[in-house]
Amino acid sequence: MSTTTATAGNPVGTAPGTTRGRAPGRRVVDAPTRMAHALIAISFVGAWLTAEGERWLALHVTLGYVLAGALAFRVVYGLVGPRQARVALWFRKLAAAPQWLRGAATALRAARPADVPWQQGRNLLMAALIVALVLLMPPLLLSGLAPHLAWVTGGPADALSELHEALGEGLLLLALAHVGLVLASSLLRRQNLARPMLDGRLPGSGPDLARRNHGLIAALLLAAALGFVAWQWMATPQGLLPTGPGAASMGHEDED
Repeated sequence: MSTTTATAGNPVGTAPGTTRGRAPGRRVVDAPTRMAHALIAISFVGAWLTAEGERWLALHVTLGYVLAGALAFRVVYGLVGPRQARVALWFRKLAAAPQWLRGAATALRAARPADVPWQQGRNLLMAALIVALVLLMPPLLLSGLAPHLAWVTGGPADALSELHEALGEGLLLLALAHVGLVLASSLLRRQNLARPMLDGRLPGSGPDLARRNHGLIAALLLAAALGFVAWQWMATPQGLLPTGPGAASMGHEDED
C-alpha cells in the first residue's frame, strides 16, 4: 500500500516547484505595463492607418489622444511603479553600451567573433529602440496637435503637419525594427519573447520579477481609454467611423 505525502509549500498531487491554480512559468511583466503597451501599439497603428484625408480625421485625433494618455501613464508608472517596470532599467542597460562596443571591437579585430557577447548586444539594441520610440512619441503628438490650435495658422501649421508626417514615418520604422528584433531573437533563442507582453510570463522556474499583477490598475486604464473613445464618438456629429459612399477608401481621395 503506497502513501502520498505533501512537501512543505507543495500541495499533494502537484509537481515540485509548481503551485496548484497558478499559471506555468514565472511572471516578468505586470498587467498595467502590458495594457499600456497594447494601447500604445493599437492606437499608433490605428492613427497611422487613418492619417490621410479629412474623412478619418476625428478617429485619427482620438487615437492620438489615446496614445498620449497611454504613453503618459507608462512613463509615470515607470517612475513610481514596481521596480521591474521602471523606465530607469532601459537607461541602465544602455549605460553598458560603450563597454560592449569596445569589447566587440577588440574581439572582431582579433578575428574572434565567437567572443562577442551577441545576446547582450541584442539586449542593448532592444533597449535603444524602446528609448528611441518613447523619445520620438512626444514630438509626434505635439506636432499633430499644434495645427489644430486656433493660433497656429498658415506656414507654421503646414510645416508642423509635414514634421508630424515625417515623425510618424520614422516612428513606424522604429516600431517595425522593434518587432523584427523580437522575432529574430525569438528564433535565435527558440523562445517566444513576445509572450511576456501577452500573458506576462516566461517559461522556467525561478522567482517572479513582477510579484503582483496589479490587474485592477490595468482594468482602470482600459476603462479610461474606452470611455474616452466613447465620449469622443458621442461628441462627434458624424461619429468616429465615416459612413456612406467612399468610406472604405480611407480618405485617400482627399489627397488630390
